[in-house]
Amino acid sequence: MATEQEKPLATKIGRPQPKEKPLHSLTAGAIAGAIEAFVTYPTEFVKTRSQFGGKRQSPIAIVKQTVVTQGFTGLYAGCGALVVGNAVKAGVRFVSYDHFKRKLQDSEGKVSAPRSLVAGLGAGMMEAIFAVTPSETIKTKLIDDAHRPNPQYRGLAHGTVMIVKQEGITGIYRGLIPTMMRQGANSAVRFTTYSTLKQFVQGQARPGQQLPSTMTFGIGAIAGLVTVYTTMPLDVVKTRMQSLEARTQYRNFIHCAYRIATEEGVRRFWTGTTPRLARLVLSGGIVFTVYENVMRVLG
Repeated sequence: MATEQEKPLATKIGRPQPKEKPLHSLTAGAIAGAIEAFVTYPTEFVKTRSQFGGKRQSPIAIVKQTVVTQGFTGLYAGCGALVVGNAVKAGVRFVSYDHFKRKLQDSEGKVSAPRSLVAGLGAGMMEAIFAVTPSETIKTKLIDDAHRPNPQYRGLAHGTVMIVKQEGITGIYRGLIPTMMRQGANSAVRFTTYSTLKQFVQGQARPGQQLPSTMTFGIGAIAGLVTVYTTMPLDVVKTRMQSLEARTQYRNFIHCAYRIATEEGVRRFWTGTTPRLARLVLSGGIVFTVYENVMRVLG
């Protein structure tokens, strides 16, 4: 009979580690994504506004102008699209990542950093196709429309219907390629950083010990920080491709990137870094913390 000290090792060797159920991953991811999107939305609003063409404005100037002209609720223009899209996105992301991770793990259930990178890349591609591109295209158009003298969209539902009527179903899939590239890079970098740091921290802890929420939040925040600086140019190109003038200004995402670089300078690719950094640091902490805790509740 195994002693108390031997039990964790015997358990680890004698039977496989518990696997996340797809429905649990989907539920936990969707809840985490919806909460994160609502809490951090003002930073997403400011980031998107700062990435449009024209005169550059600081995040503080954008906030002041929006609050003065539209009130505090103006900072939540397009929020509904992102909350719904983020819930679906996070659900798809975690289900996809768990699936790819199981396929790539070794006999001990561990996933190396390169394999985690591949799993994250696959998860990012899935979420870009099924959730991110349509929700972010609608969100971007609603934000772009909201600060115009005569807005044409009255909200999420009306805006979506009008976009589809005017541009067809492809209207909500503007910027699919840069979105897939961004989400693939986002998930690859974020999950790899998170998994590597988490495995390192767990390696220092006692066998079977659960990481506290504060530690999970901190690891997720660091993962968000790394993600921002490595994927920012793709985010700027994605936003431009989804703006209201994209059809008349850019032939494709390569032409868009070329025009930004030659007409506005390479530094323009990192416009909106501060608000996006604020969002992804908070996002990484919130999403992973909520996800881990919901998964514990679901058993």
